[in-house]
Amino acid sequence: PFVMPTVVVAAAITALIGRQGIVNQWLQTLFQTNTPPIDLLQTIWIILIAHAFYNVSVVIRTVGGFWGALNPRLRQAAAVLGASPPRVFWEITLPLLLPSIIAASLLIFLFCFTSFGVVLILGGLQFTTLEVEIYRQAVSLFNLPVAAFLSLVQMALTFAVMALYTRLQARLSIPLELQPATAVARPPRRHQWYFVGGAVLFLLLVLLGPLMALVWRSFTLGGDGWTLAYYQELTLNRRQSAFFVPPVIAVRNSLFFASATTALSLFLGVVSAYLLARPRGWLSTILDPLFLLPLGVSAVTLGFGYIVAMGPLRTSLILVPIAHTLIAAPFVLRSFLPALRSLDPQLRNAAAVLGAGPIRSWWEVDAPILLRALLVSAIFAFTVSLGEFGATLLISRPDTPTMPVVIFQALSRPGLLNYGQALAMSTILMTVCTVAVLLIERFRLPGTSEF
Repeated sequence: PFVMPTVVVAAAITALIGRQGIVNQWLQTLFQTNTPPIDLLQTIWIILIAHAFYNVSVVIRTVGGFWGALNPRLRQAAAVLGASPPRVFWEITLPLLLPSIIAASLLIFLFCFTSFGVVLILGGLQFTTLEVEIYRQAVSLFNLPVAAFLSLVQMALTFAVMALYTRLQARLSIPLELQPATAVARPPRRHQWYFVGGAVLFLLLVLLGPLMALVWRSFTLGGDGWTLAYYQELTLNRRQSAFFVPPVIAVRNSLFFASATTALSLFLGVVSAYLLARPRGWLSTILDPLFLLPLGVSAVTLGFGYIVAMGPLRTSLILVPIAHTLIAAPFVLRSFLPALRSLDPQLRNAAAVLGAGPIRSWWEVDAPILLRALLVSAIFAFTVSLGEFGATLLISRPDTPTMPVVIFQALSRPGLLNYGQALAMSTILMTVCTVAVLLIERFRLPGTSEF
Protein backbone atom coordinates (compact mmCIF):
# COMPACT_ATOMS: atom_id res chain seq x y z
CA PRO A 1 0.00 0.00 0.00
CA PHE A 2 2.83 2.44 0.80
CA VAL A 3 3.96 2.63 -2.84
CA MET A 4 0.46 3.44 -4.08
CA PRO A 5 -0.48 7.03 -4.93
CA THR A 6 -2.61 8.69 -2.28
CA VAL A 7 -5.56 9.07 -4.65
CA VAL A 8 -5.53 5.31 -5.29
CA VAL A 9 -5.55 4.63 -1.54
CA ALA A 10 -8.47 7.02 -1.06
CA ALA A 11 -10.41 5.39 -3.90
CA ALA A 12 -9.64 1.92 -2.52
CA ILE A 13 -10.91 2.84 0.94
CA THR A 14 -14.16 4.18 -0.51
CA ALA A 15 -14.52 1.03 -2.62
CA LEU A 16 -14.30 -1.05 0.56
CA ILE A 17 -16.17 0.92 3.23
CA GLY A 18 -17.63 3.88 1.35
CA ARG A 19 -21.33 4.47 0.81
CA GLN A 20 -21.21 2.31 -2.34
CA GLY A 21 -18.43 0.05 -1.10
CA ILE A 22 -18.41 -3.71 -0.87
CA VAL A 23 -19.02 -3.81 2.89
CA ASN A 24 -22.10 -1.60 2.67
CA GLN A 25 -23.34 -3.56 -0.33
CA TRP A 26 -23.15 -6.80 1.66
CA LEU A 27 -24.78 -5.24 4.74
CA GLN A 28 -27.60 -3.73 2.69
CA THR A 29 -28.28 -7.13 1.14
CA LEU A 30 -28.12 -8.82 4.55
CA PHE A 31 -30.46 -6.39 6.34
CA GLN A 32 -32.65 -5.62 3.30
CA THR A 33 -32.16 -1.85 3.49
CA ASN A 34 -31.53 0.89 0.95
CA THR A 35 -29.53 3.05 3.36
CA PRO A 36 -25.80 2.28 3.78
CA PRO A 37 -25.33 1.10 7.40
CA ILE A 38 -21.76 2.45 7.45
CA ASP A 39 -21.28 6.12 6.56
CA LEU A 40 -17.74 7.15 7.46
CA LEU A 41 -17.04 9.49 4.55
CA GLN A 42 -15.94 12.96 5.68
CA THR A 43 -15.35 11.74 9.23
CA ILE A 44 -12.13 11.50 11.20
CA TRP A 45 -12.48 7.71 11.35
CA ILE A 46 -12.11 7.07 7.63
CA ILE A 47 -9.05 9.34 7.58
CA LEU A 48 -7.47 7.34 10.42
CA ILE A 49 -8.32 4.03 8.73
CA ALA A 50 -6.78 5.20 5.46
CA HIS A 51 -3.58 6.40 7.14
CA ALA A 52 -3.26 3.18 9.13
CA PHE A 53 -3.68 1.16 5.94
CA TYR A 54 -1.22 3.39 4.09
CA ASN A 55 1.53 3.29 6.73
CA VAL A 56 1.38 -0.24 8.14
CA SER A 57 3.97 -1.24 5.55
CA VAL A 58 6.43 1.20 7.16
CA VAL A 59 6.27 -0.74 10.43
CA ILE A 60 6.56 -4.09 8.67
CA ARG A 61 9.51 -2.95 6.58
CA THR A 62 11.36 -1.07 9.35
CA VAL A 63 10.70 -3.12 12.48
CA GLY A 64 10.22 -6.47 10.75
CA GLY A 65 13.38 -6.13 8.69
CA PHE A 66 15.46 -5.25 11.77
CA TRP A 67 13.84 -7.96 13.89
CA GLY A 68 14.53 -10.59 11.26
CA ALA A 69 18.23 -9.69 11.25
CA LEU A 70 18.78 -9.90 15.04
CA ASN A 71 21.35 -12.45 16.10
CA PRO A 72 19.41 -15.37 17.67
CA ARG A 73 22.33 -16.12 20.01
CA LEU A 74 21.25 -13.23 22.24
CA ARG A 75 17.88 -14.85 22.89
CA GLN A 76 19.45 -18.28 23.18
CA ALA A 77 21.91 -17.05 25.81
CA ALA A 78 19.08 -15.57 27.88
CA ALA A 79 17.10 -18.81 27.58
CA VAL A 80 20.11 -20.83 28.75
CA LEU A 81 20.28 -18.60 31.85
CA GLY A 82 16.68 -19.53 32.67
CA ALA A 83 14.70 -16.65 31.16
CA SER A 84 11.21 -17.52 29.97
CA PRO A 85 10.12 -16.53 26.42
CA PRO A 86 8.07 -13.51 27.66
CA ARG A 87 11.00 -12.30 29.75
CA VAL A 88 13.39 -12.75 26.82
CA PHE A 89 11.11 -10.59 24.72
CA TRP A 90 10.69 -7.81 27.30
CA GLU A 91 14.31 -7.66 28.46
CA ILE A 92 16.25 -8.61 25.31
CA THR A 93 14.25 -8.32 22.12
CA LEU A 94 12.13 -5.24 22.86
CA PRO A 95 15.03 -2.99 23.96
CA LEU A 96 16.91 -3.98 20.81
CA LEU A 97 13.85 -3.22 18.68
CA LEU A 98 13.20 0.14 20.36
CA PRO A 99 15.26 2.25 17.90
CA SER A 100 13.48 0.74 14.91
CA ILE A 101 10.07 1.17 16.58
CA ILE A 102 10.78 4.83 17.32
CA ALA A 103 12.11 5.32 13.79
CA ALA A 104 8.95 3.82 12.29
CA SER A 105 6.74 5.89 14.62
CA LEU A 106 8.42 9.17 13.69
CA LEU A 107 8.33 8.33 10.00
CA ILE A 108 4.61 7.55 10.21
CA PHE A 109 4.03 10.77 12.14
CA LEU A 110 5.89 12.69 9.44
CA PHE A 111 3.95 11.01 6.62
CA CYS A 112 0.62 11.67 8.33
CA PHE A 113 1.62 15.24 9.19
CA THR A 114 2.34 16.01 5.54
CA SER A 115 -0.61 14.00 4.20
CA PHE A 116 -2.69 15.85 1.64
CA GLY A 117 -4.55 13.68 -0.85
CA VAL A 118 -6.11 11.28 1.65
CA VAL A 119 -7.31 14.10 3.92
CA LEU A 120 -8.63 16.24 1.06
CA ILE A 121 -10.52 13.42 -0.67
CA LEU A 122 -11.87 11.50 2.31
CA GLY A 123 -12.28 14.32 4.82
CA GLY A 124 -13.04 17.33 2.68
CA LEU A 125 -12.29 20.89 3.73
CA GLN A 126 -13.92 20.43 7.13
CA PHE A 127 -10.84 18.49 8.31
CA THR A 128 -8.30 21.16 7.42
CA THR A 129 -4.68 20.25 7.98
CA LEU A 130 -1.71 22.46 7.17
CA GLU A 131 -1.43 20.90 3.72
CA VAL A 132 -5.11 21.29 2.91
CA GLU A 133 -5.16 24.85 4.22
CA ILE A 134 -2.13 25.81 2.10
CA TYR A 135 -3.98 24.48 -0.94
CA ARG A 136 -7.22 26.27 0.02
CA GLN A 137 -5.50 29.60 0.67
CA ALA A 138 -3.43 29.43 -2.52
CA VAL A 139 -6.03 28.07 -4.97
CA SER A 140 -9.50 28.77 -3.61
CA LEU A 141 -8.91 32.11 -1.85
CA PHE A 142 -5.72 33.17 -3.66
CA ASN A 143 -4.38 34.44 -0.35
CA LEU A 144 -0.71 33.93 -1.13
CA PRO A 145 0.76 35.62 2.00
CA VAL A 146 -1.17 33.30 4.32
CA ALA A 147 -0.28 30.28 2.17
CA ALA A 148 3.39 31.30 2.28
CA PHE A 149 3.31 31.67 6.08
CA LEU A 150 1.68 28.26 6.50
CA SER A 151 4.27 26.73 4.16
CA LEU A 152 7.08 28.10 6.33
CA VAL A 153 5.39 26.71 9.45
CA GLN A 154 5.00 23.33 7.76
CA MET A 155 8.66 23.26 6.70
CA ALA A 156 9.86 24.26 10.18
CA LEU A 157 7.80 21.57 11.90
CA THR A 158 8.84 18.94 9.35
CA PHE A 159 12.53 19.67 9.79
CA ALA A 160 12.08 19.67 13.58
CA VAL A 161 10.61 16.16 13.41
CA MET A 162 13.43 15.05 11.11
CA ALA A 163 16.02 16.47 13.53
CA LEU A 164 14.33 14.68 16.44
CA TYR A 165 14.33 11.46 14.41
CA THR A 166 18.07 11.76 13.72
CA ARG A 167 18.91 12.61 17.34
CA LEU A 168 16.86 9.78 18.82
CA GLN A 169 18.35 7.33 16.36
CA ALA A 170 21.86 8.35 17.42
CA ARG A 171 21.02 8.15 21.14
CA LEU A 172 19.11 4.89 21.14
CA SER A 173 21.10 2.95 18.57
CA ILE A 174 22.89 -0.08 19.99
CA PRO A 175 25.93 -1.55 18.23
CA LEU A 176 24.84 -4.97 17.01
CA GLU A 177 26.11 -7.66 14.74
CA LEU A 178 23.16 -8.12 12.42
CA GLN A 179 22.81 -11.30 10.43
CA PRO A 180 21.27 -11.85 6.98
CA ALA A 181 17.62 -12.78 7.32
CA THR A 182 18.26 -16.03 5.46
CA ALA A 183 20.93 -16.99 7.99
CA VAL A 184 18.73 -16.59 11.08
CA ALA A 185 15.45 -17.80 9.58
CA ARG A 186 14.10 -21.06 10.93
CA PRO A 187 10.89 -22.90 10.09
CA PRO A 188 8.06 -22.47 12.62
CA ARG A 189 7.29 -25.32 14.96
CA ARG A 190 4.09 -27.29 14.60
CA HIS A 191 2.05 -25.18 17.05
CA GLN A 192 3.48 -21.95 15.62
CA TRP A 193 2.11 -22.62 12.14
CA TYR A 194 -1.39 -21.65 13.32
CA PHE A 195 -0.16 -18.27 14.54
CA VAL A 196 1.92 -17.69 11.39
CA GLY A 197 -0.96 -18.68 9.12
CA GLY A 198 -3.40 -16.47 11.01
CA ALA A 199 -1.02 -13.51 10.94
CA VAL A 200 -0.38 -13.88 7.21
CA LEU A 201 -4.10 -14.21 6.49
CA PHE A 202 -4.88 -11.13 8.59
CA LEU A 203 -2.17 -9.06 6.90
CA LEU A 204 -3.31 -10.12 3.44
CA LEU A 205 -6.87 -9.16 4.35
CA VAL A 206 -5.79 -5.77 5.71
CA LEU A 207 -3.26 -4.92 3.01
CA LEU A 208 -4.95 -6.36 -0.06
CA GLY A 209 -8.60 -6.02 0.94
CA PRO A 210 -9.06 -2.36 -0.09
CA LEU A 211 -7.05 -2.82 -3.30
CA MET A 212 -9.02 -5.89 -4.31
CA ALA A 213 -12.25 -4.05 -3.46
CA LEU A 214 -11.13 -1.26 -5.79
CA VAL A 215 -10.68 -3.68 -8.69
CA TRP A 216 -13.94 -5.50 -7.93
CA ARG A 217 -16.08 -2.35 -7.74
CA SER A 218 -14.57 -0.93 -10.93
CA PHE A 219 -16.14 -3.89 -12.75
CA THR A 220 -19.35 -4.33 -10.72
CA LEU A 221 -20.46 -0.82 -9.70
CA GLY A 222 -24.13 -0.29 -10.47
CA GLY A 223 -25.36 -3.75 -9.51
CA ASP A 224 -25.81 -5.12 -13.04
CA GLY A 225 -23.05 -7.72 -12.89
CA TRP A 226 -19.66 -7.49 -14.53
CA THR A 227 -19.22 -4.57 -16.89
CA LEU A 228 -16.51 -2.64 -18.72
CA ALA A 229 -18.73 0.41 -19.02
CA TYR A 230 -16.66 2.62 -16.73
CA TYR A 231 -13.45 1.76 -18.56
CA GLN A 232 -15.16 2.55 -21.86
CA GLU A 233 -16.38 5.86 -20.45
CA LEU A 234 -12.76 6.91 -19.93
CA THR A 235 -12.53 7.52 -23.67
CA LEU A 236 -15.56 9.84 -23.70
CA ASN A 237 -16.36 13.28 -22.34
CA ARG A 238 -20.05 13.26 -21.65
CA ARG A 239 -21.74 16.47 -20.62
CA GLN A 240 -22.46 15.25 -17.11
CA SER A 241 -18.86 14.17 -16.55
CA ALA A 242 -16.45 16.13 -14.37
CA PHE A 243 -13.64 16.52 -16.87
CA PHE A 244 -12.60 19.16 -19.34
CA VAL A 245 -11.14 16.50 -21.65
CA PRO A 246 -11.79 12.76 -22.07
CA PRO A 247 -10.25 11.04 -19.02
CA VAL A 248 -8.10 8.82 -21.21
CA ILE A 249 -6.19 11.95 -22.25
CA ALA A 250 -4.96 12.09 -18.65
CA VAL A 251 -3.19 8.77 -19.23
CA ARG A 252 -1.37 10.30 -22.19
CA ASN A 253 -0.49 13.39 -20.16
CA SER A 254 0.80 11.30 -17.26
CA LEU A 255 2.96 9.18 -19.55
CA PHE A 256 4.38 12.30 -21.20
CA PHE A 257 5.14 14.01 -17.88
CA ALA A 258 6.56 10.78 -16.42
CA SER A 259 8.86 10.26 -19.41
CA ALA A 260 10.15 13.84 -19.21
CA THR A 261 10.57 13.51 -15.44
CA THR A 262 12.52 10.27 -15.85
CA ALA A 263 14.97 11.86 -18.29
CA LEU A 264 15.49 14.97 -16.15
CA SER A 265 15.72 12.99 -12.90
CA LEU A 266 18.25 10.54 -14.31
CA PHE A 267 20.48 13.37 -15.50
CA LEU A 268 20.27 15.25 -12.20
CA GLY A 269 20.49 12.15 -10.01
CA VAL A 270 23.40 10.51 -11.85
CA VAL A 271 25.44 13.74 -11.91
CA SER A 272 24.74 14.20 -8.19
CA ALA A 273 25.72 10.59 -7.48
CA TYR A 274 29.08 11.01 -9.20
CA LEU A 275 29.72 14.16 -7.15
CA LEU A 276 28.89 12.36 -3.89
CA ALA A 277 30.71 9.12 -4.78
CA ARG A 278 34.09 10.79 -4.38
CA PRO A 279 35.95 10.46 -1.05
CA ARG A 280 34.05 12.34 1.63
CA GLY A 281 35.03 15.97 2.00
CA TRP A 282 33.50 19.35 2.59
CA LEU A 283 31.75 19.25 -0.79
CA SER A 284 29.94 15.96 -0.21
CA THR A 285 29.15 17.00 3.38
CA ILE A 286 27.29 20.03 2.05
CA LEU A 287 25.75 18.47 -1.04
CA ASP A 288 24.45 15.24 0.52
CA PRO A 289 21.78 16.84 2.76
CA LEU A 290 21.14 19.51 0.12
CA PHE A 291 20.17 16.91 -2.49
CA LEU A 292 17.80 15.26 0.01
CA LEU A 293 16.12 18.53 0.96
CA PRO A 294 13.07 17.99 -1.31
CA LEU A 295 12.21 14.83 0.66
CA GLY A 296 11.71 16.99 3.75
CA VAL A 297 9.25 19.35 2.07
CA SER A 298 5.70 18.34 1.24
CA ALA A 299 4.58 18.23 -2.38
CA VAL A 300 1.97 20.92 -1.75
CA THR A 301 4.63 23.28 -0.43
CA LEU A 302 6.81 22.55 -3.44
CA GLY A 303 3.91 23.21 -5.79
CA PHE A 304 3.12 26.48 -4.04
CA GLY A 305 6.79 27.46 -4.26
CA TYR A 306 6.71 26.93 -8.01
CA ILE A 307 3.59 29.09 -8.31
CA VAL A 308 5.36 31.93 -6.51
CA ALA A 309 8.81 31.55 -8.06
CA MET A 310 8.02 30.52 -11.64
CA GLY A 311 5.78 33.41 -12.66
CA PRO A 312 6.39 33.29 -16.44
CA LEU A 313 6.09 29.48 -16.46
CA ARG A 314 2.87 29.16 -14.48
CA THR A 315 0.90 28.15 -17.55
CA SER A 316 3.67 26.18 -19.23
CA LEU A 317 3.53 22.40 -19.58
CA ILE A 318 7.20 22.14 -18.60
CA LEU A 319 6.42 23.23 -15.03
CA VAL A 320 4.87 19.85 -14.14
CA PRO A 321 7.90 17.67 -15.08
CA ILE A 322 10.21 20.22 -13.42
CA ALA A 323 8.27 19.88 -10.16
CA HIS A 324 8.14 16.10 -10.51
CA THR A 325 11.91 16.04 -11.10
CA LEU A 326 12.56 17.81 -7.82
CA ILE A 327 10.51 15.14 -6.04
CA ALA A 328 11.90 12.13 -7.96
CA ALA A 329 15.59 13.10 -8.15
CA PRO A 330 16.37 12.10 -4.51
CA PHE A 331 14.96 8.62 -5.23
CA VAL A 332 17.21 8.34 -8.28
CA LEU A 333 20.20 9.51 -6.26
CA ARG A 334 19.62 7.07 -3.40
CA SER A 335 19.07 4.18 -5.80
CA PHE A 336 22.10 4.88 -8.00
CA LEU A 337 24.65 6.10 -5.43
CA PRO A 338 25.08 2.81 -3.47
CA ALA A 339 25.71 0.92 -6.71
CA LEU A 340 28.26 3.52 -7.77
CA ARG A 341 30.04 3.31 -4.41
CA SER A 342 30.06 -0.49 -4.55
CA LEU A 343 32.30 -0.54 -7.63
CA ASP A 344 35.73 -1.97 -6.89
CA PRO A 345 38.42 0.22 -8.53
CA GLN A 346 40.80 -2.75 -8.53
CA LEU A 347 38.65 -4.40 -11.20
CA ARG A 348 39.13 -1.42 -13.50
CA ASN A 349 42.85 -1.42 -12.74
CA ALA A 350 43.04 -5.12 -13.62
CA ALA A 351 41.22 -4.46 -16.89
CA ALA A 352 43.66 -1.66 -17.69
CA VAL A 353 46.64 -3.94 -17.01
CA LEU A 354 45.16 -6.42 -19.49
CA GLY A 355 45.11 -3.70 -22.13
CA ALA A 356 41.52 -2.45 -21.94
CA GLY A 357 41.03 1.26 -22.50
CA PRO A 358 38.96 3.48 -20.19
CA ILE A 359 35.81 3.15 -22.30
CA ARG A 360 36.06 -0.63 -22.60
CA SER A 361 36.86 -0.93 -18.88
CA TRP A 362 33.78 1.08 -18.01
CA TRP A 363 31.56 -0.86 -20.42
CA GLU A 364 32.66 -4.34 -19.32
CA VAL A 365 33.29 -3.70 -15.61
CA ASP A 366 31.09 -0.84 -14.41
CA ALA A 367 28.20 -0.98 -16.87
CA PRO A 368 26.70 -4.37 -15.83
CA ILE A 369 26.22 -3.05 -12.29
CA LEU A 370 25.38 0.56 -13.08
CA LEU A 371 22.92 -0.20 -15.87
CA ARG A 372 20.73 -2.25 -13.52
CA ALA A 373 20.86 0.51 -10.92
CA LEU A 374 20.06 3.04 -13.64
CA LEU A 375 17.04 0.98 -14.71
CA VAL A 376 15.79 0.80 -11.12
CA SER A 377 16.29 4.57 -10.77
CA ALA A 378 14.36 5.19 -13.99
CA ILE A 379 11.45 3.05 -12.80
CA PHE A 380 11.46 4.90 -9.46
CA ALA A 381 11.32 8.28 -11.19
CA PHE A 382 8.63 7.14 -13.63
CA THR A 383 6.44 5.74 -10.84
CA VAL A 384 6.87 8.78 -8.58
CA SER A 385 5.82 11.06 -11.43
CA LEU A 386 2.79 8.93 -12.33
CA GLY A 387 1.43 9.02 -8.78
CA GLU A 388 2.36 12.59 -7.78
CA PHE A 389 -0.72 14.52 -6.73
CA GLY A 390 -0.08 17.40 -4.30
CA ALA A 391 2.18 19.59 -6.44
CA THR A 392 0.43 18.65 -9.68
CA LEU A 393 -2.96 19.74 -8.39
CA LEU A 394 -1.60 23.25 -7.84
CA ILE A 395 0.42 23.73 -11.03
CA SER A 396 -1.23 21.61 -13.76
CA ARG A 397 -3.46 23.25 -16.35
CA PRO A 398 -7.16 22.28 -16.56
CA ASP A 399 -6.72 21.05 -20.14
CA THR A 400 -3.74 18.82 -19.27
CA PRO A 401 -4.75 16.88 -16.14
CA THR A 402 -2.82 13.87 -14.94
CA MET A 403 -4.31 10.58 -13.78
CA PRO A 404 -4.27 11.47 -10.04
CA VAL A 405 -5.89 14.85 -10.75
CA VAL A 406 -8.62 13.19 -12.83
CA ILE A 407 -9.27 10.68 -10.05
CA PHE A 408 -9.56 13.51 -7.52
CA GLN A 409 -11.95 15.44 -9.76
CA ALA A 410 -14.15 12.38 -10.20
CA LEU A 411 -14.23 11.52 -6.50
CA SER A 412 -15.13 15.13 -5.68
CA ARG A 413 -18.24 15.16 -7.92
CA PRO A 414 -21.55 13.37 -7.34
CA GLY A 415 -22.91 10.76 -9.68
CA LEU A 416 -22.36 7.09 -10.36
CA LEU A 417 -20.62 7.80 -13.66
CA ASN A 418 -17.94 9.97 -12.10
CA TYR A 419 -17.37 7.52 -9.26
CA GLY A 420 -17.13 4.57 -11.64
CA GLN A 421 -14.60 6.42 -13.80
CA ALA A 422 -12.56 7.21 -10.68
CA LEU A 423 -12.47 3.53 -9.73
CA ALA A 424 -11.52 2.50 -13.26
CA MET A 425 -8.73 5.09 -13.52
CA SER A 426 -7.49 4.17 -10.02
CA THR A 427 -7.33 0.51 -11.02
CA ILE A 428 -5.24 1.37 -14.07
CA LEU A 429 -2.88 3.52 -12.01
CA MET A 430 -2.62 0.85 -9.30
CA THR A 431 -1.75 -1.79 -11.91
CA VAL A 432 1.00 0.36 -13.40
CA CYS A 433 2.49 1.08 -9.95
CA THR A 434 2.35 -2.61 -9.00
CA VAL A 435 4.18 -3.62 -12.18
CA ALA A 436 6.78 -0.91 -11.51
CA VAL A 437 7.42 -2.17 -7.97
CA LEU A 438 7.78 -5.75 -9.21
CA LEU A 439 10.29 -4.57 -11.82
CA ILE A 440 12.26 -2.69 -9.17
CA GLU A 441 12.46 -5.80 -6.99
CA ARG A 442 13.45 -7.84 -10.04
CA PHE A 443 16.31 -5.64 -11.21
CA ARG A 444 17.56 -4.20 -7.92
CA LEU A 445 20.93 -5.51 -6.81
CA PRO A 446 20.84 -6.78 -3.20
CA GLY A 447 22.35 -4.30 -0.78
CA THR A 448 22.77 -1.51 -3.34
CA SER A 449 19.71 0.61 -2.69
CA GLU A 450 18.66 2.81 0.21
CA PHE A 451 14.93 2.44 -0.52
